[in-house]
Amino acid sequence: MAETVTPDSIRAAAEAFRERVQPGRVRGLLVAGSGLDLEVPGWQATDEIEVAEVLPFSVQPLAGHRQTLTLWRYGGDTLLAMNGRFHLYQGYSQAEVVAPVRLAGLLGAEVMIATNASGAVNPSIPTGALVVVRDHLNLQGSNPLLGEWGRDFGPPFPDMTVAYDPELRRLAENAAREAGFEVREGVYAAMLGPSFETPAEIRMLAALGATVVGMSTVPEVIAARQMGIRVCVLSLATNPAAGLVDRELTHEEVLEAGRTAAAKLRATLGVLVAELFT
Repeated sequence: MAETVTPDSIRAAAEAFRERVQPGRVRGLLVAGSGLDLEVPGWQATDEIEVAEVLPFSVQPLAGHRQTLTLWRYGGDTLLAMNGRFHLYQGYSQAEVVAPVRLAGLLGAEVMIATNASGAVNPSIPTGALVVVRDHLNLQGSNPLLGEWGRDFGPPFPDMTVAYDPELRRLAENAAREAGFEVREGVYAAMLGPSFETPAEIRMLAALGATVVGMSTVPEVIAARQMGIRVCVLSLATNPAAGLVDRELTHEEVLEAGRTAAAKLRATLGVLVAELFT
């Protein structure tokens, strides 16, 4: 059973983190998806801290996720990078899944750039393409703003019409093309997992307008928008979704696609961060 995290415990964690590492001006949060290793060219990684030392709940290991927090510094500015993320399917609560976003927001982050690994619902999207998310379908059956969380960190009913910042999307598309990605814009469908979707579910998602499907990200986006943080999500299509190919899907396939795309993803982030923060 996951431990309970409260608004007060997240505030205390943010204050303790500030005193411990003296982060200076925290400009943004980067979040790495499965098998994705984030680096920020031109910035210096000065600290890598176990997430379990920062957040007020137990952290579980997960393949493809280091579960650490790196501070990337440039002058007096800092970017926080989550090397991995938390998922509802691991048994975490919504509050725990979005705790890194709350922490970054309390420290002053203005922008969240999140990556994830996804299955391509649209058969025209090849493995290794990058989808810049323009909208989402929350099909996880829950929301991080339930209860006290809808009162303590911003408006309880935040508008999600433009959850994914149009200017950040434009910058991300240009940066990704410059790095050599085939780039699309699309809709990310968030399922609970951890099983991959059935072919019937993929047909349903296609009918609903989904471009790619995964098991993360949407809670973080909702929490970020409640706190006024601008959002950009880059979804790496690591495999065709169920029913689009005549073979079984595996988590190892997802991780391998992330390793293959690592250099191009680093280049994309480098350009995007330079445009935003330097």
